[in-house]
Amino acid sequence: MNNKISNSSRVVLAICGLGLLVVLFAPIWRIELTAPQYPEGLYLSIYASKLAGNVEIINGLNHYIGMKTLHTEDFIEFTVLPWIIIFFALLFIISAIVASRKLMNAFFFLFVVFGVLAMADFWRWEYEYGHNLDPNAAIIVPGMAYQPPLIGFKQLLNFGAYSIPDIGGWIFIGVGATLLFVVIKEWKGKKTGTLTRKVKAAASFALVVMLSSCSTEPQPIVLGKDNCDFCKMTISDARFGGEIISRKSKIYKFDDPHCVKSFLNENKIEKENIAGVYFVDFTKPHGLIDANKAYFLQSPALKSPMNGNIAAFTNNDTLEKAVLSYYGNTTTWEDMQK
Repeated sequence: MNNKISNSSRVVLAICGLGLLVVLFAPIWRIELTAPQYPEGLYLSIYASKLAGNVEIINGLNHYIGMKTLHTEDFIEFTVLPWIIIFFALLFIISAIVASRKLMNAFFFLFVVFGVLAMADFWRWEYEYGHNLDPNAAIIVPGMAYQPPLIGFKQLLNFGAYSIPDIGGWIFIGVGATLLFVVIKEWKGKKTGTLTRKVKAAASFALVVMLSSCSTEPQPIVLGKDNCDFCKMTISDARFGGEIISRKSKIYKFDDPHCVKSFLNENKIEKENIAGVYFVDFTKPHGLIDANKAYFLQSPALKSPMNGNIAAFTNNDTLEKAVLSYYGNTTTWEDMQK
């Protein structure tokens, strides 16, 4: 049985190996922090060998709540990770030269194991960082932990923490996905039909998980808990408000359409970074409507929280019924942005 891989697969393996070398110089992960006192945001970049970004400012803030300060020299990972990356880069280049299917499969398995262990180690670090607090800290909130999210968004007191792969991290993911494709491609034609289907199913599942972790769908607004990202008031009226979702899946929540408009007018988020804008359905407060598909009524009788006095409706029929009770003018999202 032929154990050699195709020339095209060898080229791809070599490119993957060279791509991993780029990770040595690019940030792998990024944690962003936003708060009313830091509207421009703070960020922490994690490289293979160091920490970068607003490290000192973040350390100063975290000191008050008892979190450990971050220093590159305190992490053994920054010593060994560059060598591990170089190791895998060389493995894939060797695989391309030797052209052995078995060798390629073994190296791919090792790479997957490394990825799982690396994420587990990252979660462990975040857990210890957010839970092992100084009992003598200036600010203590009973039962509160400050563990950042592994991936996605999490609210920590008045700070919003967003965690996502950076350039190096996406290269890692791209290399893993590309290697999986090559492995499946090389298995085609062999008597491993059942195994191939299982691998394809696993790849599909992994893709679904990855896409769902970066969802750009709106989330229900929690009354009495969620705060408006513009006026900072606690959202308490279920009939108004809305959400803006970024292309990185970060969700900004608002208590009034006026706050949504003001947030956009002040360029708190660049237009090209917006994945969607949604408004609460006035007649179904737990529903959110795409701004471009919604029907709007503006009336002083609505008395919304920040006096925007605008309500959104799913269709024209419900809008016309509302006009009978709340006399006013109908409008569109396009007109509202002028």
